[in-house]
Amino acid sequence: MKNPPAYGVTSVDHALRLAVILQVEGPLTVSTAAERLGVAKSTAHRLLTTLVYRDFAVQDDARSYHAGPVLELAATAHTRTGAIRAAALGPMQALVDAVNETVNLSVRTGRTIRFIASVESRQTLRVSSREGMVLPAHRSTGGLVMLAALTDEQITTLYDAAPPGERIDLSELRAELKAIRRSGIAINLERTERGLNAIGHAITDAAGATVAALSVSMPSVRYSPARVRRITPALTATARAISTALS
Repeated sequence: MKNPPAYGVTSVDHALRLAVILQVEGPLTVSTAAERLGVAKSTAHRLLTTLVYRDFAVQDDARSYHAGPVLELAATAHTRTGAIRAAALGPMQALVDAVNETVNLSVRTGRTIRFIASVESRQTLRVSSREGMVLPAHRSTGGLVMLAALTDEQITTLYDAAPPGERIDLSELRAELKAIRRSGIAINLERTERGLNAIGHAITDAAGATVAALSVSMPSVRYSPARVRRITPALTATARAISTALS
């Protein structure tokens, strides 16, 4: 039997208990959450809205709370992410050998992306490993690639749920995603970080769904439209090879 920590933080414990209930038992109302925790409804509401903010929960039109994308991902994350990473590492190294720039692999959860693998270029001036980093999807190459796989309606729903401080210009984003769908390539010119440019392509599963993104990142001093044209065929071929391995 586990003993509670000597200096446990009650609010953290309550939030974790709610997350487990959502994942294991299903939807909750504020009243039910308050009853389960033995707290006031106002406290339960604050806990649930915090879980929504961090994508551990989502609220439906009936004002019930469900497991959010982070909890949904958790059930399959190790298996699926591990499979994607295992399928990608060899082709990623071959792509680095071909273009001599850093190559990254990322997956999306809600409005963010996480880098799950990086293979660095051998050049002295290079983009360093991004493995483990989390970035806003709309400001990253891989994130734009994966957002482009969603419909305009899904994009609206995703970003309408964002807190006020994270609201973005949806018209501008939709126009950009339309161009990515048309070309199959996302181009990021210092959007994530000054002095860093990147191009990305989707990785799909056996059903054709976008499950990850592959990107080539380079210092802006080595970027040019002509170089993008030279790198794109190798990037596309590598992304398709990884997709085939996942089929």
